[in-house]
Amino acid sequence: MTLISEAEFDQAAELHPRHLQRYLRSRGWTFVDDYGRGQLWELAAASVRGEPYEVMVPLDRRPRDYPDRVCDLLEALAAVESRRPGEVLREMALPPADWQYLRLLPPGPSGTAPLVDLVPALTGLKDLMTAAAAAACAPEPQPVQPAQKPQRVKDFVASVRLDQTRVGSYVLAAHTPLPEPSTQGVLPFDDSAEGAAREPFERLVSRRLYAATWCAYQAAERTIREDTLDDFAQYAAVGLSANLCEALVRIAGDEARGYELSFAWAAELPVGHETPSVAVTRPLLRALEAGAQDLRARLSQRGVAVRGNVVRLDRTPTAGPGEVTVLGSAEGEEDRRPRRYRVVLQQRDYAQAASAHQRGLEVTVRGDLVVRGGHARLDPVTGFETRQAAD
Repeated sequence: MTLISEAEFDQAAELHPRHLQRYLRSRGWTFVDDYGRGQLWELAAASVRGEPYEVMVPLDRRPRDYPDRVCDLLEALAAVESRRPGEVLREMALPPADWQYLRLLPPGPSGTAPLVDLVPALTGLKDLMTAAAAAACAPEPQPVQPAQKPQRVKDFVASVRLDQTRVGSYVLAAHTPLPEPSTQGVLPFDDSAEGAAREPFERLVSRRLYAATWCAYQAAERTIREDTLDDFAQYAAVGLSANLCEALVRIAGDEARGYELSFAWAAELPVGHETPSVAVTRPLLRALEAGAQDLRARLSQRGVAVRGNVVRLDRTPTAGPGEVTVLGSAEGEEDRRPRRYRVVLQQRDYAQAASAHQRGLEVTVRGDLVVRGGHARLDPVTGFETRQAAD
């Protein structure tokens, strides 16, 4: 008895063969042979009695039985994936997208999860996407990202969609729609400037997300083996940041339960190499948390703007550069309690700071933020200005 409804049958009739092929490629199926009106595909990762699964993909939409052949394919795929044919059908009809699967391991019956586990998981997943988008958007990845994110990052996060849950404990499925590929194609995972320029921003974020997550996993593994946090800083160039590590920890929630992240890539932009899933265990969570703290403690946020009042001047001798302490807030963190920032200013800017201190005027200092031992500095300083008093 068919598991496909009449409405789903009509939808299957509308699918183009390229939708079928795209779905198979994205799920790891490989083309085997062409029979003119159909193609044979196989899935070596899954097998029956040692033999790979095989399916036939109809290519000719003209025969009346085309919808029946598509439904046969849907039912075969549904059996392999332990899903309903309608779920496979709906996913086939979606536009090209990169997929991320978050498999939680909550207590209780399979396919369910406590609400208190889902809230931090969804929040952490959102923060993870935000960190990856910020790394992709920045001219150079930052080990500690500023609180205020560009609008492009916010727009990307808003475009991420949550799909229906999957079989396997409790699996959250997110996907990022991609623009239709150009006829020239795109070289996936091409880190050259030319390759990045031709790559959709959405794919750039997806691969930043995977690369940074995988490197965070590797850094945490080394932390456990060798009791060192050095790799977290070394991997910053690929997008690993304190923000991303904190998001990975946040996904696990207060109970610090492990989870698994896996990735599937739009068939139109194949990645060309394996992207193994990332299993985050409780010990790795502790290492990730330590790595995030270390990044925040010893690495800078670049291009930070601090606005506040000069509360201390220190210069010896009485001419030349001098140290100034500004009590204020970094841009994007105005809702937090003001803190003291130390800066070294050249003679001209130091004189302006002294005048602002005497007149009670606000100043704005720009530079790279470094926090060590609870003390915050802007070093080097790239800009200094005094706000004029209102008339």
